[in-house]
Amino acid sequence: MSMPAFRNEDAAPAAPARPQLISVEAAKQLDAAQVKELFTSHINPGQVHFLKLLGFDRIIVDRAEGMHYITRDGRKILDFFGGFCSVAFGHNHPRIVAARKKFQDENRHEICMAFMSQYASALAHNLAQIAPGDLDMVFLGSTGSEAMEAALKVAEQAQGPAKSKILHAANSFHGKTKGVLSVTDSTLYQSQFKLVENRVKVPFGDIEAVRRELEADPAIGIVVMETIQGGGGIVEAPEGFWRNLRALCDKHGVLWVADEVQCGLGRTGQFFAFERDGVVPDVTALAKALGGSKAAVGAMIARREIYMKAYGKPKAALIHAQATFGGMGEACISAIEGLNVLYEEDLMGNAKRQGDYLIERLNELRLKHPSLLKEIRGRGLMIGVEFQDISETMPFGLKHMVALLDDKLKGSLCGFIGALLLKDYDVLVAFTEYNRNVIRLEPPLIVTREQCDEFIAALDDLLSRGITRIVTDYLRKVAVAKG
Repeated sequence: MSMPAFRNEDAAPAAPARPQLISVEAAKQLDAAQVKELFTSHINPGQVHFLKLLGFDRIIVDRAEGMHYITRDGRKILDFFGGFCSVAFGHNHPRIVAARKKFQDENRHEICMAFMSQYASALAHNLAQIAPGDLDMVFLGSTGSEAMEAALKVAEQAQGPAKSKILHAANSFHGKTKGVLSVTDSTLYQSQFKLVENRVKVPFGDIEAVRRELEADPAIGIVVMETIQGGGGIVEAPEGFWRNLRALCDKHGVLWVADEVQCGLGRTGQFFAFERDGVVPDVTALAKALGGSKAAVGAMIARREIYMKAYGKPKAALIHAQATFGGMGEACISAIEGLNVLYEEDLMGNAKRQGDYLIERLNELRLKHPSLLKEIRGRGLMIGVEFQDISETMPFGLKHMVALLDDKLKGSLCGFIGALLLKDYDVLVAFTEYNRNVIRLEPPLIVTREQCDEFIAALDDLLSRGITRIVTDYLRKVAVAKG
């Protein structure tokens, strides 16, 4: 008869089995097929479908410098995408990299929630110095969504329950977290989520629609709009809209929240896009490039009067205080150095000069290729290139027949162009959420005249193939190649 096993209470517990983890160096060596398998298994299998359609799934970026991604096989890809405006300083700007390395080498504090951070305080000061008017109270976060959530919350807290309804614009994009998703005008992103209900929508840039709503509903206390709509296809409001909006908000006691997450930080040639109109919102938000294109930093900036009304008393001070990763040391010094680079290297001036030049050259292409290019619009280095519907590219006898398919085929020409620019010319461009016929150009603010010419030459050469060859080349080089 076997003796029962007795547990030794003093024995040390067995160490947990080590899972099969990928090391940093092993991750660096993963090839495209391995990355695709991991991405499909653990991140977003549906997204891989769209990457395959564009041929983007076969590229592994090894490093990035300035205006270029450099792939594993040595290709230099000219970045006219710019990470939806987040790569304003180019990839790995040497001054920002050096500031981060010094921070690390000196073992400075990163997370400092128990004490006041000198780096968060300095960044807030710099933003207050830059922002016009009395926009000088700053909340630091990590993303544009977080900054916009903070912006809407400070406005609603200041207005109180009686004026908590939010007026927003059609084709808007303010983020995907639950609060700002409610004022992001996308049935795709909103899906079946239960959203904030105290909101009303008007056409973007329609001041009379805004006037009617404010006059009819005194519960509206907040107007939130992007100064330039990015996801809507690089769309600006008509001349005078922002001045009239400022006057209407003042008349009705409404707070104006200007979303500058994409169009801010010098992209239009001025730090804030709203500055061109000589007006100041009550609250604004920045993110994307704010972290020097090296760190995730977002910021809400509010007028002192609004902020103090919302959170100024000690009992209200912690209602929306800085979050765990808001104001992290290295992220803040990346932003601080980036802001200094922006002014000292005249990146805003460069954005204006190169943007004007790009728009001029693109309009020349529009006149040269009218059956393909419909409109060029934008400001600075935030440019939309709108392509014709597929039917407009067809011979006269086929236009009427193909027009029936325009809605279903919307965005296909942009996809062909974007895929072939990358495949044949090593140029990367961006797409838009709502008007799928628009390619957006948002290159880093360090772009040179020569690189603008390189992009124009590539696009001109591609458009010169004509619609038939563009489609057949896409099918032959991209769609078939993906297997």
